[in-house]
Amino acid sequence: MTTVWVLADDRAGNVNQLLGIAEALNTPYIRKDIRYDKWVRLPNFLRGASLIGLTAESKINLTAPWPDVVLSAGRRSFPVARWIKRQSQGKTKIVQLMNVGFAGFNEADLMVIPKHDSYSGCAKNVLRVSGAPHRITPKKLQAEYKKWSEQFGHFPAPTLSLIVGGATKDKPFTTDMAHQLMDGVKALNPASVLVTTSRRTPSDVIEVIRSRLPEKSYLYQFGDSGDNPYFGLLAHADTIVVTGDSISMCSECCATKAEVYIFAPDEMMSEKHKRFHQELYKSGYAVPLGQKRTTEKPNTPFNPAYIIAEKIETLVSQ
Repeated sequence: MTTVWVLADDRAGNVNQLLGIAEALNTPYIRKDIRYDKWVRLPNFLRGASLIGLTAESKINLTAPWPDVVLSAGRRSFPVARWIKRQSQGKTKIVQLMNVGFAGFNEADLMVIPKHDSYSGCAKNVLRVSGAPHRITPKKLQAEYKKWSEQFGHFPAPTLSLIVGGATKDKPFTTDMAHQLMDGVKALNPASVLVTTSRRTPSDVIEVIRSRLPEKSYLYQFGDSGDNPYFGLLAHADTIVVTGDSISMCSECCATKAEVYIFAPDEMMSEKHKRFHQELYKSGYAVPLGQKRTTEKPNTPFNPAYIIAEKIETLVSQ
């Protein structure tokens, strides 16, 4: 049986992607939680294949027997994955999410680089995928539907779930944009609206959304008490409107059966986000908010985790 380690650092988004791949492999995996100290700021060409930048507690957790596959994401965890491969005398396969630069690039057995990220090379160890791998599956959605039925089951159909992100670097989310968003939601004529916000959603944007919700509505503000209903909103939605600032959120929404609309004003989106949205529009998984669907949404849920898992299985079998 293939053994898999997931290097889970303090970046929840990265960890979620890795867990999505691990679960798609359909084999037991071990989560290795790692945390960093100040030396992680060193560039990777200085850290090399080492545990430099890890706390003492994290280092203790990394011991033989070594796995067949180690999954890591982002620049900071890559030296750790390289160190594990060295300790295993090359037995361990490194599967690395995101381009980490030249230092150790060829040591990765599989370097997964999203199509929306810039990469002009043609290395044999590179796999290009659309979007972000995640943990949304039909089975999980079924379980979440049941879990949240008591709270959301009484809302009249059609139900629209509004998934709200927020400002990103140099890209504000203004109250004018919030009004544009709610205009688009209203135009879809839902009978009820269920909303969840993120830690990045500005408070004045939340107030605009709150003030324009219909009578039959629900709003969860990030940080409210109780479980975050995000997965429940995905499971109970007939229609989903998601802000385009999060590639992970857009990917997860497109794994549902709901009709997906993306709110992505130009001044709020980076170029890489725009490239990703175009991929979703062309493949039929989503529609820009304010436009009508012209093609059928694919029956296959959107999740690159399965593509990556299939490639890993081929690597291990070689």
